[in-house]
Amino acid sequence: MERRQHSPDPPEAADATMAIPPQIGVAADHGGFDLKLYLFKMLRAAGHSVVDFGDTRLDPDDDYPDFVVPLAHAVASGDVIRGVAICGSGVGASIAANKVAGVRACLIHDTFSAHQGVEDDDLNLLCLGGLVVGRALAWEYVQTFLAARFTGAERHRRRLAKVATLEAAHVRNAEHAEI
Repeated sequence: MERRQHSPDPPEAADATMAIPPQIGVAADHGGFDLKLYLFKMLRAAGHSVVDFGDTRLDPDDDYPDFVVPLAHAVASGDVIRGVAICGSGVGASIAANKVAGVRACLIHDTFSAHQGVEDDDLNLLCLGGLVVGRALAWEYVQTFLAARFTGAERHRRRLAKVATLEAAHVRNAEHAEI
């Protein structure tokens, strides 16, 4: 699996004649490790460039924030266009990912939410429960999520602006708390 170090600077612009496939980031703790390996393989077979944020080995003592948060930062910065985070239930991955400003992560258990979350809410990080969702459904949800596009409708942009305002207020409050 490909493992990449992330720098705060975006990669150099590609030559216009080169088509660089969009990168998808994946991350999982022990509860999602097997499903991550499967999805990584399926994404690669489907032609996607995939970045593995770990864990790179099955470790029953690992912690989902150690892998999900770096993935969430990569999504927020644009280093990867979308992410898939997996833990045992998917709940912890969703909670951790949503602590990163600019990330809109959601635990997904159906195809409607996988596309509607992107179309209406500009979902950029899909969370799955490796002990809850089987391989076939997980792959279906990931394909649906990646194929969906944000509609950009005014009402959706308005709602996302309100979310961004909440994120900005949270960051300001956190900065003042450190003083």
